Amino acid sequence: MESYLNIINIAVILVFVSLFFITRKTNKRWSKINDYLGKVTTTVDSIRYGDLSKKINTDHPTYQNVTHSINRMVETLNDRERMIAEYQSELMNQNRLLESVINSLSDGILIINDKFEILRATPKILKWFGVRKGHDIVGKNIFDYIQLSDDNAKANELDNDEVFIKHTPTNNYTISSQPLVHIEKKRYVIIIKDVTVEKEIETLKTDFAATLTHDLKVPIIAAANMIDLFLNKKFGEISDKQEFALKNMKSSNNELLELVQVLLETYKIDDKGGIELYKEYIDLNSFTQEVVEDMIPLTKDLSIKLNFIPADKKVSINGDKMQLQRVIKNLVSNAINHSNTHKDIDVKIGEEKGFATISVIDYGQGIPKDEIKMIFNKYYSAAKKLRKVGTGLGLYLSQQITEAHGGEITVESEENVRTEFCVKLPI
Repeated sequence: MESYLNIINIAVILVFVSLFFITRKTNKRWSKINDYLGKVTTTVDSIRYGDLSKKINTDHPTYQNVTHSINRMVETLNDRERMIAEYQSELMNQNRLLESVINSLSDGILIINDKFEILRATPKILKWFGVRKGHDIVGKNIFDYIQLSDDNAKANELDNDEVFIKHTPTNNYTISSQPLVHIEKKRYVIIIKDVTVEKEIETLKTDFAATLTHDLKVPIIAAANMIDLFLNKKFGEISDKQEFALKNMKSSNNELLELVQVLLETYKIDDKGGIELYKEYIDLNSFTQEVVEDMIPLTKDLSIKLNFIPADKKVSINGDKMQLQRVIKNLVSNAINHSNTHKDIDVKIGEEKGFATISVIDYGQGIPKDEIKMIFNKYYSAAKKLRKVGTGLGLYLSQQITEAHGGEITVESEENVRTEFCVKLPI
């Protein structure tokens, strides 16, 4: 029994000795783990506060993979930080460039909310509004500085309206707005443009056009009357050569008078913003035939025949006779001047899907494709190429008259084959 107890005591002692060595070894191991975790914690804290230069230095094989992963993460974060810094620098440069461009614009720009409160303004606005610093204007209502013709206007309804700026009352301004999209709160870009110079130029231009056309018309009419007196032999007999010369003078004088009239009508359109029509029911066949017959004398010395082709049935429209006469005469005159051949010119009446049509067809040089889209521009004139007198306003005026009637003018042309201008008027 005693020997049995001794064996048990020895076993217990061995167990305690073993536990002692195991515990000692474990404590050393936990101490190393704690040291490693301390290094990890220090590195993480450094990263947290923006120091990406810290790394874990240990060559212990047990922690090698973890150490390598953490150090790689630090390197990756370091690379990302450099990239972000580069992007931020580029963004700041672009922002400075954009701000410089916006601030150098001749127009003034504001950002406002739906309560008309100013959130931001360019230096041009500050100058016009009489404000020294940008922050002095932030939060103020835009109507503290400007006045519109419509006091009930909404921010999204400001569109090329004239605006009065209280601090600079002698200048003329226009205002327009554009909503900012893709943002939660309602914001609007307000653009104010100083149009003082443009207004002055427009006034000078219209006054000049009105005065010029009126002053030109008076002597032209006087010259026409004098030529008629000579042709009617009120001052005595004239020779055949003198009569021929006087008739040529009369023809040229009539062309000049028509040119001045076109200038005057164009001025009226631009000044009033449209054409005033005096409509009545018109039998298009008889009306157009009369206009064509009036123009036949223009073709006698050119070996050109002017053909009128009526519609098979009566075609009536509601229109202004004087204005439509001007359209037909202009298209026929263009056909005569630009056909450049001795071939006939056809004037044809027709009907097409609720529209009456007046077609003027010549078989001359035609119009190049790249010029067709420009011929109705008031500043374009094909006459210059042919060394002929012309302003280019005739087709522009014809288009305006036709559109005022609710119609349109179309053109089809093939060079050196044929050209057809077609006036479409609602029936």
